[in-house]
Amino acid sequence: MPTFTRIIWILAWVSLLTDMASEMLYPIIPLYLQQIGFTVAGIGWLEGTVQFLAGISKGYFGKRSDEIGRRLPFIQWGYTLSALSKPLMGWLSHPIWILGVRGMDRLGKGMRTAPRDAWLSQEAGPQKARVFGFHRSMDTWGAAIGPLLALIYLLNNPNDYATLFLLAFLPGMLSVALLLTLREKPSTTTIGKRAGFLSYLSYWKEAPSAFRKMVPALLLFTLFNSSDIFLLLMARNALEGSYVSMLGRSISADAWVIGAYILYNAVYALTAYPLGRIAERIGTRAIIGFGFLVFAGVYVGFARKPDPQQLLLLFALYGIYAAATEGMIKAWITEQVPTEKAATALGFYTSLESVSIWFASGIAGMLWTYGNASLPFYCSAVVAFITGLYVSSMFNVQQPPAGGQVQR
Repeated sequence: MPTFTRIIWILAWVSLLTDMASEMLYPIIPLYLQQIGFTVAGIGWLEGTVQFLAGISKGYFGKRSDEIGRRLPFIQWGYTLSALSKPLMGWLSHPIWILGVRGMDRLGKGMRTAPRDAWLSQEAGPQKARVFGFHRSMDTWGAAIGPLLALIYLLNNPNDYATLFLLAFLPGMLSVALLLTLREKPSTTTIGKRAGFLSYLSYWKEAPSAFRKMVPALLLFTLFNSSDIFLLLMARNALEGSYVSMLGRSISADAWVIGAYILYNAVYALTAYPLGRIAERIGTRAIIGFGFLVFAGVYVGFARKPDPQQLLLLFALYGIYAAATEGMIKAWITEQVPTEKAATALGFYTSLESVSIWFASGIAGMLWTYGNASLPFYCSAVVAFITGLYVSSMFNVQQPPAGGQVQR
């Protein structure tokens, strides 16, 4: 393990604790929402709407962070909002309340994401893929520990979802306390002038050529990549009414699904850093393309309604896809742009990504409710396969990017 800066380590631990809190709840959110009366279509539009809120806020706060030359205030407030939202979800079950609380959580994510990633890029220097891989690994270890704790609790307290929302508050606030130990050096490149809420969209005009070739392909894929909640619902439906026998003990379908989700996060955490190291040798773009091809195979598998053992394999492969794309895309973007524009570029991409997920989740929910549940999975697989081939084959001729580093 290389010597990372103190800022990289603290941001990694903050992400681990925050994801521990979030992922204690994420696998049970669709079950809880169904318990309080949400339909699958309703869940799709709820998740899509809050992702849309996160998306448009990512772009604004990313650009604003570049304008004032500060990262830390956005990071601290973003993590604080997400931490405070955790216990609120279990208090009331009215749809407006649920929308407001989920929106508060996603607004916090939108506020912190681009400034945090820009700060990581600045601290990483030339080892961007490695640092982003490490950060995603730490983040995802939290995402593995969280559902494991939830699983242990639910095995002893079935269907007691409300208490879990309270328990998730603890690691969230610990992450906020950890952020208070950070200090940031003021930037000398501040712009100061406050731009409009959607002004970050104008970045497209000045973005480097490689960015403008890559981003449309990524957004096309995202339009057909709905929330992971649909994977959990499909897995749950595939095991509906059944008990799985393992090591002489019968395990409920809910427990099996949560266990499979834990496996996904564990594989993601184990492979994110090694894939970052590999990306530094063969290029981040090649790793991203590989990840999309893995995604295509996984979604075909889910569309065919897998048995319990196949389900575990698919979630493990899905972890490899996530490790090959989520952190690597951010690393690739920061390789292409100047440091002082990193948060704006990241905010531009992640905002449009979230808007695309809004459409994708809503459409997937409608197709699931009023059509064939497998159809959105097959559509996602086809688009992912095409995107993977495109990303892997583009940029055959290398040119110096805007950030002045070797294009990958």
